[in-house]
Amino acid sequence: MDAQSVSQITEMMYALRNPAGLPTYPIIFVGLSVLTFAMHILFVQLLLGTSLVALYGAYTNNPLWRRLGMAMIDVAKVSVSVAIVIGVAPLLFVQVVYDPHWYTSNVLSADWVIAFIIILILAYWAMYLYYFQNYKREDKTAQPKSRWSLIVSLALMLLVGFIMHSLTSQILHPELWKEWYMQNGKLDYSGDTLHAYNFWRYAFFISMSIPVAGAMMVTYRRFKMVREDADMQYLNFAAEVGKKWILVGSVIATILYVAWMLTIQETAGAFATSFWGIIGGVAVLGYALWAKIRLNGKSEDMCSYMALPMALVIGLVVATSREILRYDILNGFFGYDFFDYKIVMDWYSTGLFFLTFAIVGGVVLSYFLTIAWKAGQTVGVYTPGPGVQKLGTAAIWIVALWLVQFFVVGFYVWAQ
Repeated sequence: MDAQSVSQITEMMYALRNPAGLPTYPIIFVGLSVLTFAMHILFVQLLLGTSLVALYGAYTNNPLWRRLGMAMIDVAKVSVSVAIVIGVAPLLFVQVVYDPHWYTSNVLSADWVIAFIIILILAYWAMYLYYFQNYKREDKTAQPKSRWSLIVSLALMLLVGFIMHSLTSQILHPELWKEWYMQNGKLDYSGDTLHAYNFWRYAFFISMSIPVAGAMMVTYRRFKMVREDADMQYLNFAAEVGKKWILVGSVIATILYVAWMLTIQETAGAFATSFWGIIGGVAVLGYALWAKIRLNGKSEDMCSYMALPMALVIGLVVATSREILRYDILNGFFGYDFFDYKIVMDWYSTGLFFLTFAIVGGVVLSYFLTIAWKAGQTVGVYTPGPGVQKLGTAAIWIVALWLVQFFVVGFYVWAQ
């Protein structure tokens, strides 16, 4: 591509930029995008991996696998909800910083953007159909009902992931936007095509669901072992499976990561052999080494709560590499730099975001996690103590006050 073509593409991207500017420094949005993407993709991988465990358990005659599969479907259905909620954040941050690229990609594949929501809902329904058909059954080792619905759910989830993968890939090819929009000399308004994808990149992120699910099974054993009715044979089985999944899954993911780096687009330059290109694969392989060392004790000592946090750390490293790759393409090759975005400082909205994230989200999430934690480790019905009840009351008051200030400030601005 000659310099004049690159210059024209750069001018086009700047022309599509929001003239209103940003309410605070762009690096803040990018940093939050990396953090929230790592959290989001962790739960995506958790729902895919635990769904795979549940699917295998549903089609095997091994009673331990069947029991483990029914336990993991509980994790999967919660992970879908968390992945959706957290996934809103990195999506919004990308829309703010890379608005010319994200909205162009969405317009070019508008049908798939709309279909994304519909397919996700169907996948969610299919998962819950399987859950509601089986969760009340006392014998968790019996053959589950409606096993087909779990296959449908997992297939649709993978399709949803591919749609999002393609949309994010399209923003990295501004040199092809006009070609995609102009088909055979005619403007294409259909939006019915996904124009770009990298199979190895998609496969890498999906494959990470194997070690993440393994981390969940390791953590599951550690969480359940303190109960008075703990079945240690079953829990040790879950932990051993989890350890193998971390080791094998991390190696598979590392191979796919290398394949991704070998097939990145030419506009990425030498990113694959740069520090950030290499560190992502090293981090993933390092997860296997960590599991081999840290989880190499006796059966009763092998599990810890560090397995999932370690998966998040690996995800942060990969998310950072992914963001630097995007910046290297759009700025390094095409000359589009989000750092020169016009800033119209809005201290109220910036402060409100961080206070909402830290206080509202922190208190409410602490209450939910406390309830889930204590209920899971209690035999029978869990009754919250005075401290937990006070935390719940505080969470309700904080949310109520947030809603009040939201409408008061909104009305004041409207009145002005």
